[in-house]
Amino acid sequence: QVQLEESGGGSVQAGGSLRLTCAASGRTFSSYVMGWFRQAPGKEREFVAAIRWSGGSTLYADSVKGRFAISTDNAKKTVYLQMDSLKPEDTAVYYCALDLNFIHIQVMTAEYDYWGQGTQVTVSS
Repeated sequence: QVQLEESGGGSVQAGGSLRLTCAASGRTFSSYVMGWFRQAPGKEREFVAAIRWSGGSTLYADSVKGRFAISTDNAKKTVYLQMDSLKPEDTAVYYCALDLNFIHIQVMTAEYDYWGQGTQVTVSS
């Protein structure tokens, strides 16, 4: 099994920045995709960004493109989400997820095999 643990959430004013961290532990794989999703109150969980562990190709939702950046530290089995120019509409619980299918970066929640517990991000205007 794989365990994912997010950290780095918090409260910030609009225009501010936060960096989320997701540490993976347990069973290891040679290649996979790590993704970030978010869920606002009363809304469905939505894709934010993802990165292939080998090769480093990335994909972003249009709503965060140019403001968020996903990266990895392979030695630490950690993935980061740097969030800049935050907006009130970015307020949500943010989840990291792992997809064992590393061929394509998926945006659907059902494609991901493991999930963290989530971390709250609140952006005030």
